[in-house]
Amino acid sequence: MTFEEIKALDHQYVMQSYGRFDVAVDHGRGATLWDTQGREYIDFTSGIGVCSLGYADEGWVNAITEQAGKLGHISNLFYAEPYVKAAEKLCRKAGMSNVFFANSGAESNEGLIKLARKYSFDKYGKGRGTIITLHKSFHGRTITTLSATGQDVFHNYFFPFTEGFRHADANDFDSVEAMAGHDVCAVMFELIQGEGGVLPLDREFVQKVSDLCAKRDWLLLIDEVQTGVGRTGSLFAFQQYGIQPDAVSFAKGIAGGLPFGGVMAGEKCRNVFTTGTHGTTFGGNPISAAAACYVLDRMDDAMFQSVQEKGAYLRSRIEALDLPCLGATRGMGLMIGIDVKGERTNKELAAKLIQSGLLVLTAGPGLRLLPPLVITQEEMDKGLAILKAALS
Repeated sequence: MTFEEIKALDHQYVMQSYGRFDVAVDHGRGATLWDTQGREYIDFTSGIGVCSLGYADEGWVNAITEQAGKLGHISNLFYAEPYVKAAEKLCRKAGMSNVFFANSGAESNEGLIKLARKYSFDKYGKGRGTIITLHKSFHGRTITTLSATGQDVFHNYFFPFTEGFRHADANDFDSVEAMAGHDVCAVMFELIQGEGGVLPLDREFVQKVSDLCAKRDWLLLIDEVQTGVGRTGSLFAFQQYGIQPDAVSFAKGIAGGLPFGGVMAGEKCRNVFTTGTHGTTFGGNPISAAAACYVLDRMDDAMFQSVQEKGAYLRSRIEALDLPCLGATRGMGLMIGIDVKGERTNKELAAKLIQSGLLVLTAGPGLRLLPPLVITQEEMDKGLAILKAALS
């Protein structure tokens, strides 16, 4: 199909809830994509952090192909090998106790919220279900995860929103303490606020909140939907912050391009979800679980070191360009935010770069880069050359 045919069908038969760029992607390899017209793009987005191993990775293709030939789906009323192998790999690598499998980031964060509220109900009874989150956070697009999100722009249209959330200021421990009360059961945050602008939390702030949670028997909930699976230079970002969460959500890059996610629990709350208290039809899907096993096997120290080095390289090169429309960079590993300066907005800059052959994202008022973890030196340099030429 031509680009025009694809776009026409989209506008006729698909709800117009996305502001798409005028590109129809056809295929990819590594961190390079081609559209239906044969035009090449360097991908600094990996499908918003999903395609952790890039495109057409041979081992990933083989893993899902082999599993599809054996068993595509079976209900959670039965056991199956792929999901238990994925669970073991995750828990051993992350130092957690057990896992509930879901399909998306928002669904995983719903699981975090339900876990915290049931933990508190089981131990203290009703009236202790409030969760403290942070301003500029983003936790998903369900009614409840929108309520948890600390950005007013998302609190519209869908009234009434779920109650039970209070928002504190990031990196302000006094603000978190001010939100305390007898009704609180947990604190939930991203260690790097992705949609809010790629804003890393201060290590001291995170550790003080962790200590406060332990003192008050609040659960410490870490949203690793975007920061997890090697993105920041460790399997999960919390492993670089010197904390041990009570529960962690994950999704995006875990299955390298297939829908998969979930909630990992620490020993404190490993038995909170009992039979019938939580579930999802496609959770632990065999094909997605097989993909996750392959991705997790690729997550080793050499991969994490490579991610840290690539992130440092991209940030230093971008700042060295000294472009008038771009400012400082920030982030961890291959999760990079770039300040935008001047009259053009981040959306205008992103559109210009995509038109020039470099896929990038926006976040808050800035630009956001989430390249595939396997991006090569040649692909990084091609992307940087496009960035320089397009924005000079």
